[in-house]
Amino acid sequence: MKAKVAKKRSWAEPYKIKMVELLKMTTKEQRKKAIVEAGYNTFLLKSEDVYIDLLTDSGTNAMSDQQWAGLMLGDEAYAGSKNFYHLDDAVKKYYGYKYMIPTHQGRGAENILSKILIKQGDVIPGNMYFTTTRLHQELAGGNFVDVIIDEAHDSTNLHPFKGNIDLKKVEALIKKHGSKKIPYICVATTVNMAGGQPISMENLKALRKLTKAHGIKIILDMTRVAENAYFIKEREKGYENKSIAAIVKETCSYTDGATMSAKKDALVNIGGFLAINDKDVYEEASNMVVVYEGLHTYGGLAGRDMEAMAIGIGESVSDEHMNARIGQVLYLGEKLKEAGIPIVEPIGGHGIFIDAKRFLPHLKQDQFPAQVLAAEIFIDSGVRTMERGIVSAGRNSKGENYYPELELVRLTIPRRVYTQAHMDVIAESIENVYENRNKIKGLKMVYEPKYLRFFQAKFRKL
Repeated sequence: MKAKVAKKRSWAEPYKIKMVELLKMTTKEQRKKAIVEAGYNTFLLKSEDVYIDLLTDSGTNAMSDQQWAGLMLGDEAYAGSKNFYHLDDAVKKYYGYKYMIPTHQGRGAENILSKILIKQGDVIPGNMYFTTTRLHQELAGGNFVDVIIDEAHDSTNLHPFKGNIDLKKVEALIKKHGSKKIPYICVATTVNMAGGQPISMENLKALRKLTKAHGIKIILDMTRVAENAYFIKEREKGYENKSIAAIVKETCSYTDGATMSAKKDALVNIGGFLAINDKDVYEEASNMVVVYEGLHTYGGLAGRDMEAMAIGIGESVSDEHMNARIGQVLYLGEKLKEAGIPIVEPIGGHGIFIDAKRFLPHLKQDQFPAQVLAAEIFIDSGVRTMERGIVSAGRNSKGENYYPELELVRLTIPRRVYTQAHMDVIAESIENVYENRNKIKGLKMVYEPKYLRFFQAKFRKL
């Protein structure tokens, strides 16, 4: 007698919709006009012209009823707001850091940290660059060096932890520059520019052992640390029965501090913080935050924002929330794979990353294939995505373009915002663009700002 095969059950989001935001429906001609006016830069589109917005998962999340209720409990005192202490307690409880300073968002924390720890000529290793992080390091006089494993630069490689740091590369830097020239190693969880790829706990433990021997700090970019914990639970032996919350706490324990853009994992629309274990660094940061952000008990945030953040941190480490969050990303990724769309694999945490080099092999990298592909997707359906390739990479100190191996279009999924039906619409649009890909022409950059050009650069069709 044949064994009965268990029927696969349907899956649904672990929440119900209480309020809706109506969207504007546009025609293809209207979208063509809009993208030309925006200089083929999806960052310069008007939000009201966008149907499904996958530009970023930063500050675009839907807050829970508990977070909205928390907004009404905002203590807007200039100093010593009770919401600050709620946030401080949440950081200690879920992340384990001794000291916390709120900032308006993650780059505020990066700025303060860089000014305190980095001296002219220092070297800061990291597992692939991130745009604002590297810029703050460079403005402080440092030089970023990529020490991610080589597999991370190959979109087809199926390594389960492509965010891992190559310890041999770190050892070579220590040998070349000396530990005193390396103020800290920046560890991102997950690695955005690699396609939302995670770092393993085993790798982080080994890095902690190495840095401890040389007196080098580890600073965590913990923007998506809960998503990273999900992959550790799913892929790393010994963690399958541990909770997301426990894995997050352990991850933080191997580091000396962290910068956090709470606009991602912590499920809020604005906010961030700098967390640190070193009291001297904390005291200097407390003084510096007054110059750049606001008093050390509000850091550029309203009390209500800190309350929503404190609640969101707790919600972010829920296993049920994270299963649904990553589950939706996986659903879209699998649909695109079935259609033959070239994407970064394994599928990452916060979005799907299309490999524009393989999607548009007839375009050279300096014709900005990812930039034009993002524009074409918008024209087809009103779905807004963004470029993560040569435009985002920017220029080096000599003014020369960086040419990253990965030329990607990021489909970033906001948390708790869209349904599976939206994912189907997105997939169908990209399939349609793929069928007509040979007709797509490249772009020429006609305006380039000095810093972080991908936000404001303008292009025209070749």
